[in-house]
Amino acid sequence: MTETPSTVDPAVITEAAAWLRRADETRTPIPPVRTLIGADDIDAAYAVQRVNIEQRLAQGRTVVGRKIGLTSEAVQAQLGVDRPDFGVLLDDMAYSDGDLIAHDAVLQPKAEAEVAFVLARDLADGELDHAQVSAAIGHAVAAIEVCGSRVADWDITFGDTVADNASAGVYVLGSERRTLDEVTPRDVAMSMTINGDEVSTGTGAACLGDPLEAVVWLARTARDLGEPLRAGQVVLSGALGPMRPVAPGDEVVVTITGLGSVSATFSKEQA
Repeated sequence: MTETPSTVDPAVITEAAAWLRRADETRTPIPPVRTLIGADDIDAAYAVQRVNIEQRLAQGRTVVGRKIGLTSEAVQAQLGVDRPDFGVLLDDMAYSDGDLIAHDAVLQPKAEAEVAFVLARDLADGELDHAQVSAAIGHAVAAIEVCGSRVADWDITFGDTVADNASAGVYVLGSERRTLDEVTPRDVAMSMTINGDEVSTGTGAACLGDPLEAVVWLARTARDLGEPLRAGQVVLSGALGPMRPVAPGDEVVVTITGLGSVSATFSKEQA
């Protein structure tokens, strides 16, 4: 991931991954893992992420896609970072439009609105430019991503969020599918409400200038890491506006022009 490989001891990578798993198991946020791996060691952070994803796969989970994080200037400003990152989507993170989500399913949950893409073709070879990526996309849908942090009080740097699977929690896909002939992602406008109150707005251009450019970045990064994007996978392309905290009982509705609406409600009690 970087020109200078990480010098972090593999035992420290293992320890940092164990910290994050403990947060999951105990449902109690932990201190920042940057105290172990550093704030800006990208290779170390992704190594921690891989350890925990590989363990989930060994437990029977399957990869269904990727999420791109930190693509919006608004979200970058909120978190104090200045570059994108990515995480892995597993099958148990997926919800459908209108579903009830257990509030304690995600630690310190915050919701954000995104354009999601479902791939019709692999993105493993070639230039992986805008035209190739666009041609590989089967359809786009409105999506809610419920981010979470295993780090107490969201006290995160770039290294913390990458290690924490890009702060991935769960996601909800809308039911209205549109091809790229029917919608231009960079031109969409977004509104997100919580319990009827508008709490976030944004546009497609807020996501790296164009959500498709975010997918180009991801496709090249994933290919270079030897784990290219595959047909059928979901790509959450990044936030269109600021994320907002959600509380037990909240209903989140995201409306994106050209893609319709998607909603989810959070349980009032723990699961």
